[in-house]
Amino acid sequence: MKLGSKLPEVTFHNRVRDESIGGENPFRWQDQTTSELFAGKNALLIGLPGAFTPTCSTRQLPSFDELAEEFADAGIDTIYCVSVNDAFVMYQWGKSLGLKNIRMIPDGSGHFTRQIGMLVNKDNLGFGHRSWRYAAVVRDGVVDGWFEEAGRCDNAADDPYAVSTPETVLDWLRGQTAEKAA
Repeated sequence: MKLGSKLPEVTFHNRVRDESIGGENPFRWQDQTTSELFAGKNALLIGLPGAFTPTCSTRQLPSFDELAEEFADAGIDTIYCVSVNDAFVMYQWGKSLGLKNIRMIPDGSGHFTRQIGMLVNKDNLGFGHRSWRYAAVVRDGVVDGWFEEAGRCDNAADDPYAVSTPETVLDWLRGQTAEKAA
């Protein structure tokens, strides 16, 4: 992705709670497009390699969730996490982490991730196709800030986590706010 690029139009297949269904599994399928998710919002998009993986689960998602109020103060309306995992896995992952401020977006077939150029092969880890780690500030569907980890390639030997940290993104947002105020 490049700064100023519009996010590709993709339909995400998600499960949402619907109490009218009742029973032990009160969820229904709900499709949402990129436009529906991002239109008119200042969003933070976090792209992660996989559910329940160590860096994503123990460091990155919990840190973004804990700093949600600071992101809101810096002008972010919503935080999304997208990963090449299905809706059931994304739901359970968010639930297991106790996330309160991040909406999990399943990209089960990797269509969105492929179209933004972040789909990589991780066969060396037994994952198959997954997302490279990144974060993006998206304003009304247009990329305003891009934080991609170095070394993007298929079957990478390591999993860098330095550029897409919540602290890095917050510092950038605060710098943007300071520039506009000056």
